[in-house]
Amino acid sequence: MRSWWRHTACDRAEGNIPSFTETWQHVVGTQPAPPSWLILASGALALVAVMSDRIWWVARNVVTIAHEGGHALMSVVTGRRLAGIRLHSDTSGVTVSAGRPTGPGMVLTIAAGYIAPSLLGLGGAWILAAGHVTALLWTSLLLLVAMLLMIRNVFGVVSVFATGATILVVSWSMPATVQAAFAYLITWFLLLAGTRPIVELQRKRSRRRAPDSDADQLARLTGVPGLVWVALFAVTAITALVAGARWLLVT
Repeated sequence: MRSWWRHTACDRAEGNIPSFTETWQHVVGTQPAPPSWLILASGALALVAVMSDRIWWVARNVVTIAHEGGHALMSVVTGRRLAGIRLHSDTSGVTVSAGRPTGPGMVLTIAAGYIAPSLLGLGGAWILAAGHVTALLWTSLLLLVAMLLMIRNVFGVVSVFATGATILVVSWSMPATVQAAFAYLITWFLLLAGTRPIVELQRKRSRRRAPDSDADQLARLTGVPGLVWVALFAVTAITALVAGARWLLVT
């Protein structure tokens, strides 16, 4: 089955340009569920990307984008002033916001980072379970565009732009089956990848190599031990993985 965009390309060549309404209906409309083998295969590929150290070193940049995006979104939601986001080539990142250095807004902003990839994956699974493959791809693209406006370093711009360009190419020119496979791959990856940084975080903390980690900042702000915060991150990620997997596998 050809993608809708290929059909519209033919329409444009014939002078029949799709209206805004037609485009919008396609984006918010449902697409047929892909075969079970494709869903399982995309999950297996995502697992390989998370488990392989060599692939993870590159793929982790996507997790960093989601992590810092979580900080940024929560800072805006809680009324803080988002100053900018920086993504680094070592897959680390930093989000700067202005406002009270203590209080619920600061706590929620810091806490949002490690759980953001898992929650994004859970949201993606819910969207795919409803049959909205195109909506998922376009939503991802819009979120990346919004984030790009707040990036404050060259590597960050390149990283976010490359990720968005990949999604755009797939959603614009690839067949429907490829679009579905890519959407499921992204979703599986976010669900699975949300757990590994939490394990890495606690490993660094146990070796006293991360004194200013999100968990330790939260401990200083709230008085709740950093290990408890790590456990909360882990419970959230595992719960999202289990719930998201159920949604993906019943489509």
